Amino acid sequence: MIQQIFLGFIGLCSGVIIAGGITGLLIGLSIVPRYAGITHTADHILLYEDITLLGTVLGNLFYLFEWKLPLGTPFLILYGLFSGIFLGGWIMALAEMADVFPIFTRRIRLQRGLSFIIICVALGKSLGSLLYYFNRWSA
Repeated sequence: MIQQIFLGFIGLCSGVIIAGGITGLLIGLSIVPRYAGITHTADHILLYEDITLLGTVLGNLFYLFEWKLPLGTPFLILYGLFSGIFLGGWIMALAEMADVFPIFTRRIRLQRGLSFIIICVALGKSLGSLLYYFNRWSA
């Protein structure tokens, strides 16, 4: 019994640490401040950072304890839309911070069609994700 409590405590602490690391990465990559700047709500930046941390901690708890929210298909569609926007913003901010696209295009001497390549990469990732979940490969 003590061993299970200890393992549960270690698991919960690890989840909180990982959530903190993810939140730190999001803030370090300036994703949250950039969204606040785009929406002209920079005076609420501390609230956004707190909500980001709360979301990552709750996400870990929902995953760990397998809690269910019986809110139906409309909520699932809304969740998928917002998750996709969030992930897309995160990927683009990471790519921008790493200067992946400018370095890559200079190396291969790409002059035109970069927007087409980015759209194809995004469509490929989207179709791959849909195929992954449609075939239930996650279970």
